[in-house]
Amino acid sequence: MTSYSGYSKPSYGAGGGDEGNGFYGGSQTGSQGQGGQKGFTDESLRPVTIKQLLDLEEAYPGAEFLIDGHPITQVTVVGQVRAVTPQQTNITYRLDDGTGTIDVKKWVDTDRPEEAEPKYALDQYVRVWGRLKSFNNKRHIGAHFIRGVDNFNEVNYHQMEATYVHLYFTKGPIGGAGGAANGNYNTDGNAGAGDSMFVDQYGGGAKSEETAKLGSCSPGARKMYQFLSNTSSSNEGVHLNLLTSGTGLSTRDILGAADELLAQGLVYTTVDDETWAILDY
Repeated sequence: MTSYSGYSKPSYGAGGGDEGNGFYGGSQTGSQGQGGQKGFTDESLRPVTIKQLLDLEEAYPGAEFLIDGHPITQVTVVGQVRAVTPQQTNITYRLDDGTGTIDVKKWVDTDRPEEAEPKYALDQYVRVWGRLKSFNNKRHIGAHFIRGVDNFNEVNYHQMEATYVHLYFTKGPIGGAGGAANGNYNTDGNAGAGDSMFVDQYGGGAKSEETAKLGSCSPGARKMYQFLSNTSSSNEGVHLNLLTSGTGLSTRDILGAADELLAQGLVYTTVDDETWAILDY
């Protein structure tokens, strides 16, 4: 986890995918596959606008991407689908958030043929978690996870959150002396309820939000969440095999439960797509 200033929060989806197959294990290269290894603890998630991704500069080809002087590993954006291009190995969505447009590539798992069909229609709003990539001087996002936006408040919230974080880095924390922030900011990027970051910043409500989200999940998802809460003691999380043996749920049930918890922003994938950890509130 990358740390910035007095505010601390675990990254959402601190595992995820690389450009080749959608997932990676252990330590990995930086944001766009440049030289130099980044460990798991260097992972962070930052809410951004598309313009921020298009305007940032690389110190040299292959250097890590920086926004406001801080490296970015994973990013989250919210935008409207303007074009959909299905291909054999991936589905490319052209995303527009009002500040710019960028391609988002979601790699298809060959073991899950249903993933080859586009899930999101033109003009639909979606939230994307992923990594900024650069190929032939053109940037795109390699998506780990995409979900539809059901409440338009999330669109407005994301723009506010991206602005807040930018000001945090450039002006310092609220009530601080100003200047670039050092030390601990991470956000879960899950704006579905529209208040997670600001509630935590100003106090109260975060635990009740977690409880409300869990209450809308199936019994299997709640059982998986409870097992993770009682078992996971590190950022590496708990693997599918241990979950099936520990909960008595089938592999299919665990995968379904994981999808529910991911959609609610309650867990994230870690070293691979079959290992999950709790997103602490």
